[in-house]
Amino acid sequence: MQLLDSFFKLKEHHTTVKTEVLAGFTTFLTMAYIVLVNPLILSSTGMDLNAVFVATCLAAALGTAIMGLVANYPMALAPGMGLNAYFTFTVVKGMGVHWQVALGAVFISGLVFLAVSLLKVREAIVNAIPQSLKFSISAGVGMFLAIIALKNAGVITSHPVTYLTLGDVHNPTTLLAILGFFLIVALEYRRIHGSIIIGILVVTALSILLGLSKFEGIVAPVPSMAPTLMKMDLHGAANIGLLGVVFVFFFVDLFDTTGTLIGVSHRAGLLDKDGKLPRLQRALLADSIAITVGAVMGTSSTTAYIESAAGTAVGGRTGLTATVVAILFLACLWLSPLAKTVPPYATAPALCYVAVLMARGLAEIEWHDLTESAPAVMTALAMPFTFSIADGIAFGFISYAVIKILAGRFRDLKPAVLVIAALWIFKLAMF
Repeated sequence: MQLLDSFFKLKEHHTTVKTEVLAGFTTFLTMAYIVLVNPLILSSTGMDLNAVFVATCLAAALGTAIMGLVANYPMALAPGMGLNAYFTFTVVKGMGVHWQVALGAVFISGLVFLAVSLLKVREAIVNAIPQSLKFSISAGVGMFLAIIALKNAGVITSHPVTYLTLGDVHNPTTLLAILGFFLIVALEYRRIHGSIIIGILVVTALSILLGLSKFEGIVAPVPSMAPTLMKMDLHGAANIGLLGVVFVFFFVDLFDTTGTLIGVSHRAGLLDKDGKLPRLQRALLADSIAITVGAVMGTSSTTAYIESAAGTAVGGRTGLTATVVAILFLACLWLSPLAKTVPPYATAPALCYVAVLMARGLAEIEWHDLTESAPAVMTALAMPFTFSIADGIAFGFISYAVIKILAGRFRDLKPAVLVIAALWIFKLAMF
């Protein structure tokens, strides 16, 4: 215990081993779905499902371990939702690119990531984000979590006219998810430790008892990774026609990770008095390395997960939380049946509760200054409604720069903000 306290600086962060371990389990349970969903999405390109499953677990474990052991942050990483869809449906199926070539593009984007991280370019970008946008990113990430959770719970569903509408609230799984949310909030109000994980486990247990889901077992052999290991085609990915693909992988992951780091860190109180993230370069290196190694093993881009906020909500403040998550991802190699036991509607209440906590960021925006509040609100709203953290940040930077210029507040703008806004306009116009 003394060694853990010294290495992760637990007392300095006002936390304990017990709290950090609980936070790690909570984060893992909210994002364990990725070890099942990512292989399903990527396998539709022709990739071997079992090999992608192993690659997903290993890439998540590696990136999260680096985040915990090197950067000492309670953030978890895994192959990103959205980026895997872009990989599959836009690049491979839409453009007719072989999956080996697409993996090569991911690998190259990872190398670019690594270079700009070592040169502190990414750090400069993160530190250039205005305070009002940092607050709104936190709230926007919370809203993004909420819309994912409500969809997984069946509370909302798509509609051809209104886009979103009320789901089937008579469905037993939807009712269980709603009950789980009520339970988590009530337990948290009573200051009962582990409220989030209790809520997840109660909903899972009730689901099994009611016959809505089944206990899948515990142990299974580890599949072979040979069908995807070292199969990326770098020569094909270096083709001039795929530069746009590499750019999109790089740009979207850059701002997905940035938004998640800022949003989760702000809610956990990890930003310093100037609104900056200490040890930022180490944190940024974690996903850079994970992207590159993940492509070698056979998975799409790895990124920081907004579900990390579930762990910080129960007190996770150091890299010990991330280390626990990394160990659990490694255990998933043998415990894949157990990971299948927790249904999506069991983790939805946890994400909804975290969304409530993260919405507090809106209270810290300078509402009296429209040139600050308007871009902040646009950022927060765009994230859930475009279903993309990166696009929400794009709306924020562009509106912040344009509004400041038109309002005659040009002096408020840092050069980096103008450059980033211009790059986003270029990206939206060209890709």
